[in-house]
Amino acid sequence: MNSSFNLTLAALCCVVVVLGGLPFSSNAQLDNSFYRDTCPNVHSIVREVLRNVSKTDPRILASLMRVHFHDCFVQGCDASILLNTTSTITSEQTAFGNNNSIRGLDVVNQIKTAVENACPNTVSCADILALAAEISSVLAHGPDWKVPLGRRDSLTANLTLANENLPSPAFNLSELKKNFDRQGLDTTDLVALSGAHTIGRGQCRFFVDRLYNFSNTGNPDPTLNTTYLQTLRTICPNGGPGSTLTDLDPTTPDTFDSAYYSNLRIQKGLFESDQVLASTSGADTIAIVNSFNNNQTLFFEAFKASMIKMSKIKVLTGSQGEIRKQCNFVNGNSGLATKVIRESSEDGIVSSY
Repeated sequence: MNSSFNLTLAALCCVVVVLGGLPFSSNAQLDNSFYRDTCPNVHSIVREVLRNVSKTDPRILASLMRVHFHDCFVQGCDASILLNTTSTITSEQTAFGNNNSIRGLDVVNQIKTAVENACPNTVSCADILALAAEISSVLAHGPDWKVPLGRRDSLTANLTLANENLPSPAFNLSELKKNFDRQGLDTTDLVALSGAHTIGRGQCRFFVDRLYNFSNTGNPDPTLNTTYLQTLRTICPNGGPGSTLTDLDPTTPDTFDSAYYSNLRIQKGLFESDQVLASTSGADTIAIVNSFNNNQTLFFEAFKASMIKMSKIKVLTGSQGEIRKQCNFVNGNSGLATKVIRESSEDGIVSSY
């Protein structure tokens, strides 16, 4: 066992210690058996909807994991991302990190309908997002974990905060660390959660500068594998349609595994915010990338711990917020909608996840 493995293993052990002590989780009253008496079949209900949808749309698994990420990074894990624009709410769905790229909101609504039919006015949309993320991981052959439950839904959304807090695919390592630190997430969390890019697709527009004009140099990003560069240039010609999709993981694009880290080691990270984890000189992330590449079990354990940690960010519990009857609107306000955000048909992963 090498030193980098020991370093990462020690960092993972520390995660267990800090989960209950950080400010973001201090008032969270979450329990994985929260619905044991009120909606005991909620997990199987969510799983059945996702299993059926993923048969014809395997990309939905990555998409729903991403919706959970983007929800938690804005106001905490409170389903604010699901709220449509109304006369009193400006939706987060128009933020740079979401606009014309988040997808799966119709599937969330399918899940909500199924859950409401079984357990009316009981399960929050925020908990549905957390459950959908875990089940998506399992259906993609990734790890499973016991999801802490008991979140309640927000009464507001925050477009300004969404524009400020959702990380960019062009972030360097320093920017990524600051972005995650703002949410109470450390470097191990950053590298582990970035591993969600082992499934899903990205739009050309969010990495095309790396292929032709990186940092306005007129040249490609020097950290890109030259063979991979040519492949990406074929998919994304200069001046071509920015909406064209390509795999985040060119090796096993629909299987949740550690291939993401193998790709980083040979300079095949699709976004700059992926590749900087392995290519930033002297960075502490390199040892973690190497450890996850060498030991998929270690990656899975880290991913589970980081997902649970992230899912507790600034949650609403008890009498805070509400249990929405419809995920897109606060209770009583669905008739006030002035604009319904168009569901994107593209799986354009914009953030650094």
